Amino acid sequence: MSKKNILLSGIVGVSLAFNSYGIAEDSVSDLHYPNQNYNDSTNTEFKEEFTQNQQVSYETAGPGVTTCTSGCTNSCSTGNGTCGSTGCSACGGEVSTLVDDIFSFTDDMKNIEFGDQCDPWSIGFGGALRFRHINEDNRLRPGGPGQSSYDQWRWQNWIEVRKGDSFAAHVEMIDASTFNQELFPLAIDENRTDILQAYADIKLLELDNRSIYLRSGRQFLNYGSQRLVSPLAWSNTYRTFEGFKLFSPGEQWDIEAFATQTVTVSGNSFNPTSADHADQSKSFSGVYLSNHSIKNNTFDFYWLYLEEQEARNNFMDGKRHTIGMRWDGKSPVKNCYGEVERLWFWDLEGAYQFGKDNDRLGREQDVNAGFFTAILGHTWKKATWTPTVKGLFYWGSGDSDNTSGDVTTFSSLFPLGHAYWGLIDNFSGQNLIDYSLQASIKPTKKLTLLAAMHWFSAANGNDSVYNIAGAALPSGTGSNYGQELDLLATYVHNKNMSVQAGYFWHWYGDGIVNGPLRRDDAQMFYIMPTLKY
Repeated sequence: MSKKNILLSGIVGVSLAFNSYGIAEDSVSDLHYPNQNYNDSTNTEFKEEFTQNQQVSYETAGPGVTTCTSGCTNSCSTGNGTCGSTGCSACGGEVSTLVDDIFSFTDDMKNIEFGDQCDPWSIGFGGALRFRHINEDNRLRPGGPGQSSYDQWRWQNWIEVRKGDSFAAHVEMIDASTFNQELFPLAIDENRTDILQAYADIKLLELDNRSIYLRSGRQFLNYGSQRLVSPLAWSNTYRTFEGFKLFSPGEQWDIEAFATQTVTVSGNSFNPTSADHADQSKSFSGVYLSNHSIKNNTFDFYWLYLEEQEARNNFMDGKRHTIGMRWDGKSPVKNCYGEVERLWFWDLEGAYQFGKDNDRLGREQDVNAGFFTAILGHTWKKATWTPTVKGLFYWGSGDSDNTSGDVTTFSSLFPLGHAYWGLIDNFSGQNLIDYSLQASIKPTKKLTLLAAMHWFSAANGNDSVYNIAGAALPSGTGSNYGQELDLLATYVHNKNMSVQAGYFWHWYGDGIVNGPLRRDDAQMFYIMPTLKY
């Protein structure tokens, strides 16, 4: 990546890619510095799928197409033709439509140059509109058990001004609403007409061919596979932080250090029409290093520090350090022609947590906790429908005795739990063991179908059950939390339009039904079209 493109390409790595499910969520497919033209959150959902689909439609739009890129002239066996967003007309492919032309215009709006031609400024505009209908029954959520069918809208608009790679300023609004909900809406369901992001990037200096930047303001934090730090794009409101970040991308090492406070949507009480603000009682800082010097491999090393001054249902009053490492890699298997025929991939991560917690009686306790997870998968690239299979294991420590003076329950901090611990969103990564088998196919280049089976249990039967928000709930007489089946369909028309639908079932085990949380089995359905401009 050129230095000029660093500020223009989403330096924080707010890239929505495909997580363990292959579903579209905030992730870091290109680690912290994805190759984007601008720095907003709306640009990046379904990024990997968009890239693949665009490549397919351009290169195989019709018979005889050899090379075709947007806005270029294509040499075909049938003659010369102009390549549009859906194909090359002279080669027998699809003809560019009015919709394609409109989206092409909105792309042009993302990088408008003005001022000195040799050293111009640029300005960009964009946004997204997402609708989601959800029907859920008996989830482990506040106000339950119960059934609720409701609709959610999320509308975002952003503007960004840039000066080469030396300066950028980004402001983004959000209006997130929920309608017709039988159960009381959650804090992540609504945030009416507010500032989602507002920050400035400044290039501080060049040091040994490495640029060092400062970001100040309200921003996303997005690291690794988002098991610990995520913008939580699946929610209707996102998750943001306010503070400072130093970052320096490099050929072999990417380095970031941040000091922030979490941003509370509408305060500590549910009031979605009030202005968001930084939570003065909760500080979050850390250092994140990523090494990509070995081809097809990324090694992450990190230290995260959370200080909470007020006890909450999902965070104890105290100070926790988290030190960890992640190894993400892939190994292509080529045929005798040098083509990638199959692909092995893996994602291993573990962390140790230590510090001091204060229980609700004011007693100070030592923290000794941790987690480990492994994903191993295989894709048949040349096979019909490109099948993929993968296995997942996750362990997050629990506590055997809450009177011992030690806390051994792991805190998953600010995760994208939806991506890993079941799409129905019942559990967080605390006191949890999860085994999962998953398989996906692509009947067409734009359609992905996925099935995932989970087997959940408590890491320690004496500890609480922790829901998706990390709140401790009373456990039953047993360690089995049950099984979950997730079915998901994702259709990506192009980088601007997509739709996703899922149906999930959770059959509760004795750790739920033999206790205060007793309820019937859970179900959930959703459909979610998204439009980006």
